[in-house]
Amino acid sequence: MGWKSKVALGSVGVLAVLAGVVVVRTATFRAPAQPGQVPLAAARPFDAARAAEHLGQAIRFQTVSHQDAAQNDLSQWDALHAWLQATYPAAHKAMTREVVGGHALIYTWTGSDPSLPPLVLMAHQDVVPVTSGTEKDWKHPPFGGVIAEGAVWGRGAIDDKGSLIGLFEAVEGLAAGGFVPKRTVIIASGHDEEVGGAGARAVAATLKARGVKAWFVLDEGMVVVENHPVTKGPAAIIATAEKGYATLKVTAPAAGGHSSTPPEQTGVTTLSKAVLAIAGKPFPMKFEGPGAQMLQALAPEASPTLKMAAANTWLFSPLLIKETARSPAGAAMLHTTIAPTMLKGSPKENVLPQDATAWINYRIAPGDTSADVLARAKAATGDLPVTFAWDRPPNEPSAVSSTTSDAWKTLAALAGDESSAPVAPGLMIAASDSRFMSPIADDIYRFQPIRLSMDGTKMIHGTNEHMTLANLEEMVRFYQRLVETAGR
Repeated sequence: MGWKSKVALGSVGVLAVLAGVVVVRTATFRAPAQPGQVPLAAARPFDAARAAEHLGQAIRFQTVSHQDAAQNDLSQWDALHAWLQATYPAAHKAMTREVVGGHALIYTWTGSDPSLPPLVLMAHQDVVPVTSGTEKDWKHPPFGGVIAEGAVWGRGAIDDKGSLIGLFEAVEGLAAGGFVPKRTVIIASGHDEEVGGAGARAVAATLKARGVKAWFVLDEGMVVVENHPVTKGPAAIIATAEKGYATLKVTAPAAGGHSSTPPEQTGVTTLSKAVLAIAGKPFPMKFEGPGAQMLQALAPEASPTLKMAAANTWLFSPLLIKETARSPAGAAMLHTTIAPTMLKGSPKENVLPQDATAWINYRIAPGDTSADVLARAKAATGDLPVTFAWDRPPNEPSAVSSTTSDAWKTLAALAGDESSAPVAPGLMIAASDSRFMSPIADDIYRFQPIRLSMDGTKMIHGTNEHMTLANLEEMVRFYQRLVETAGR
């Protein structure tokens, strides 16, 4: 037998072994991060119509957080606080109420067993502004809180007054029904999540000073995606981490002058080269972390090809990355993103600027840091005469919470029971107040128990935001069952 034949036979043998390994691993593949067998509290009856009325009323308080804090009407927060006290008397009788950091709220429902670590549930009070000129595009006034077409309409219906009202409706029903938790339950509500979260920082500092170490923290974040691209059906995604947030200012100093006699390189041309260089050197995509865990957890519900690839990431990770990155949202799960968003040059079209500046927004994936971002930007721009500065101190990515702890098993079991959908961890590519809670909890999860399609998520911060009555009912029921399950 010639050497070519031996090589061919050897190659066939290697391929046979590889095929065998792939087949065995696929056949024995078990999805990670599955819900535990947890005894869950049953749902209690409640007045869903009254809950909808209450959400509509809450929307009418225009607790709008502007970038310029001087524009905020703080009387709206005061009015919301007074309304909560009047609307939920049983909850306020059962819980102690504190105001910290200006208008952030801490409610504590003290449990009968102080040895149990508390459960911390979060929902923020503020909302983003309605873009000027778009009011006419809303089906119903953005701060009308109108109940129509099977939904409650208005800014904050989902983000995040829906969660706030859902929590209070759940606690009100439990307290009025005589339930007393064994585990302490804390409701933490920041007042300025949309502009940085100083209120949540104050909440975290207060709880840390008291030595609180929570069982887990639950805040807004992911949802039950009705048409998840992996399962082609519903999937409940619970974020186990969120990306960091940083904005880098890149400035090109220049001599300035009259536009009739421009130099070979102006501040604008130098800045343009720098921005293109930075954007042209993206962070590599990696099949690891919560984004990869999500795909692996959902693989048993996916096509046979995808299941095979998820079971053999050692061989197929490049294919998985390519498939995941087909959409911008999918790509964002796998790496730190770079987004040039703002530019500043000359105040007049015939004047050369003395400096030109770009703002580049980064969402930093777990495993990367703001130091990595800065180093990569400097390497990309090389010898270009530009300077770098953070627009404000960066927020580093959060730690990744457990998918094997009792906390995860309880939360995932309830999410699966309520949604009748597979449950998976995921990565939140936006930011929430929960990022400040790491000093008081190892496990921090981000999940709203509502159903939204992929397109439906676009209304958050957009036009015609609304909470369906079905989603509101599911949210109240979920929080009631979670508090009762955790607290008994």
